[in-house]
Amino acid sequence: MASIDYPLEHPKIHPREFSFSETLYAWVATVDHKRLGLMYIVSALIFLVIAGIMASVMRIQLAVPNNHFVDPDTFNRLFTMHGTTMVFLVGMPIVAGLSNYLVPLMIGARDMAFPRLNAFGFWIFLFGGLLLYYSYIGGSGLSGAGSAPDVGWFAYAPLTEKAFSRGASSDFWALGVMVSGFGSIASAINVIATTISLRCPGMTLSRMPVFVWVMLVDAWLILVALPPLSAAQIMLLLDRSLGANFFNTQAGGSAVLWQHFFWIFGHPEVYILIFPAFGTLSEIIPIFSRKPIFGRPAMVGAVVAIGFISLGVWAHHMFAVGMTSWSNTFFAASSMLVGVPTGIKIFNWTATMYGGKLRFATPMLFCCGFLLQFLVAGLTGIMLAVAPFDWQLHDSYFVVAHFHFTLIGGLVFGVFAGLYYWFPKATGRMLSEKLGKWHFWLFCIGFNMTFIPLHFAGMLGMPRRIYTYAAGRGWESWNMIASIGVIFQAAGILFFVWNVIQSLRFGERAGDDPWDAWTLEWATTSPPPEYNFEKLPVVRSSRPLWDLKHPQDPDWKFE
Repeated sequence: MASIDYPLEHPKIHPREFSFSETLYAWVATVDHKRLGLMYIVSALIFLVIAGIMASVMRIQLAVPNNHFVDPDTFNRLFTMHGTTMVFLVGMPIVAGLSNYLVPLMIGARDMAFPRLNAFGFWIFLFGGLLLYYSYIGGSGLSGAGSAPDVGWFAYAPLTEKAFSRGASSDFWALGVMVSGFGSIASAINVIATTISLRCPGMTLSRMPVFVWVMLVDAWLILVALPPLSAAQIMLLLDRSLGANFFNTQAGGSAVLWQHFFWIFGHPEVYILIFPAFGTLSEIIPIFSRKPIFGRPAMVGAVVAIGFISLGVWAHHMFAVGMTSWSNTFFAASSMLVGVPTGIKIFNWTATMYGGKLRFATPMLFCCGFLLQFLVAGLTGIMLAVAPFDWQLHDSYFVVAHFHFTLIGGLVFGVFAGLYYWFPKATGRMLSEKLGKWHFWLFCIGFNMTFIPLHFAGMLGMPRRIYTYAAGRGWESWNMIASIGVIFQAAGILFFVWNVIQSLRFGERAGDDPWDAWTLEWATTSPPPEYNFEKLPVVRSSRPLWDLKHPQDPDWKFE
């Protein structure tokens, strides 16, 4: 029978109790992949709270017509910093944090391939984020007062040229995002090298956990997608500082060129951000369904297919700029095609649950929320892939609702599922199920209250990027409902924060394998020691820990 060649118990391993209270130097100087992964995740969660506060202020402003809670300039800065923070300082470090913490454990390695590069990646990401927020102090306008960027997270030219953005705020945006991106590239290189070269004996590619496959494809996408954005930001800085005029339309440059560069990064970025959620669902749903994942080879193939196809769909963000009909047709077709492997994954997750012995613990609840909400995001995405439909709704709140269903209903729900699932591994303590369920239901209800109505507001013609609107256009009730939903979301986040604080201090001891799982991270102690495994495991199936615990179970005698 398939097995792994080491005992389940580890009498010689004595991990220290998880603690953030150790000396500051121990955390600052660490090259341990687990600590760096936790630092990525904690940083991302802090930025998530900051971005959430910005979004709440915007929803207060839009709750009623002709509101003056904030002025137009402040609103522009809020939605610029909210979007930039969510994409570059929440989504990207979540990718790096989960892959840093889990990939070496799942493949039976003791660390990442390049530990010092790993530490460099984290600190350069954090420096980039702080540099972006320093714009509140140093991004002075003509008045000399500090001001954050106000050109949108997409920073479309020519709004970012000197003629329209006279202060230093756009320079801070370009530099901060570019520097943070260097950290993401460093992390991606490390994930690829670790996955290829440090798998334990017997861990072939066909036996590698689906999560690791997902993060490997994610890392390749980062390496392909981020350099075009960095190149565009360098060109923008040359425009602003040296008069290069790449994007300055008044001097013969092209504003559409910026859009091409940006969305060559921007649409693969959508999958870069959603892939961690794909990975967490692929590990959590089988455990809480007590079934192996349905169609595992198809799942892996779908991930690889999404990675390839996503590189050819960027211009569906640009249907309204006047491209040729041939270009519109190509990008519409590719945008619909990418939905096929995505649909395969949804069917496979659903088929895994079908007929299983389902346990609706908090991680599974967040997975179910993800499935329903990401399905809506996929359907509205196919609608927007139809060029004539997109022309009508391109700059409306329908699009805002669509991509929030993708990135919040998808990414954030998937990340919360992963945090509840792997929190016991990282800390040795369980999160409270009661508080977790309060978190799920409040956040789920609030999310849907906020973003379902915005589909209808967009269909009724409400444009994006406006700071207020006149009464009598049929948008009032939808915006009020959307703004009330933010209260529920904020309450859900407070329950999560309280849950983490209470569980770190008083939570139930988790043990090494509280979920009765089968991947290698659960084969070591909770929290794991610095070296992960006293003896590197030797793997002979895709479910090594289950094989060890149930060597006579006839239902599991297949590779």
